[in-house]
Amino acid sequence: MTEAMTPEAATPEAMTAPESMTRRDVMTTANARRESPPSMIERMTLILDAFNGPTARLTLEDVARRTQLPRSTAHRILDQLVKQRWLAHHSFGYGLGQRALGLGGQDGGHGKIREAAAPLLHELQVTTGLVAHLAVLDGAEVFYLDKLGGRLATSVPSRVGGRAPAHCTALGKAMLAWLEPEQVDALLGSGISRFTSRTIGELGTLHQELHRIRQRRGLAFERGESYPGIACVAAAIRGAEGPVAGISLAGDIRAPLENVAPLVVTAAREASQILFPGSAPGTRAGRPGGRTRRAVRTGEETSWSPETMNRLLAVDGRGDWM
Repeated sequence: MTEAMTPEAATPEAMTAPESMTRRDVMTTANARRESPPSMIERMTLILDAFNGPTARLTLEDVARRTQLPRSTAHRILDQLVKQRWLAHHSFGYGLGQRALGLGGQDGGHGKIREAAAPLLHELQVTTGLVAHLAVLDGAEVFYLDKLGGRLATSVPSRVGGRAPAHCTALGKAMLAWLEPEQVDALLGSGISRFTSRTIGELGTLHQELHRIRQRRGLAFERGESYPGIACVAAAIRGAEGPVAGISLAGDIRAPLENVAPLVVTAAREASQILFPGSAPGTRAGRPGGRTRRAVRTGEETSWSPETMNRLLAVDGRGDWM
């Protein structure tokens, strides 16, 4: 008589497995089949969950590793998600697309800004190793749209969707510098708070700093003004109507920000040109109702020589930016 199979051996996999396969091989295959998401929807969800934030950038290999899906399967699903705008495919990898960032692509009107700045932020972060930010001015605060950080990301207390006071961040000051003084006063109110010993605490002093930023062709710095031990350099993305966003690099307070400052200004200028082709920042522009506003402006937007950089980045004897 043929020996009866045990219940463990009598699985569908065991009954159809080649004779060369051991029982351990059969059970491993069976377990893998049970653990693999059975439906396309579950696999798509698994891939979308691998992107742990709006600024996440993953390669195909990253996705396959995080989801434990076969590379060919991950690639096929990624292509479908890109076609349906759940993901976007850039030269530096995959990122969340318009549908994932907001229902129907509605993301508060910031989608075009994020799209224009994304490759520039990526290049800044890879080139410098510092934390790259993109933010907009929202009242008296900056609102972070993007953050790319690498290994330093956790050391900088900012997050996508988070806010920070505009008067003590380089991003905020870079954007405030291109507003009229009356607008700055209206946004900030009668007083501003100190967060560290280095925070500017008086509006008069802040206006002096904003004037210095304009003299530096838009370069804004802060060292320990918002958080002790953190330094930042920023420049505004500008259109004919004024500042629309800001780009920054942040890191340890000892970081040589003067070395990377030209890169930040160049990135902000390129983003401005992408968003407003043919429009010169700081020029007069019409407003609804026939009104015009006088935009703050400075001299020619030219490349900086080392001598120019030295003059722009001149500091006092204490080595402070104030």
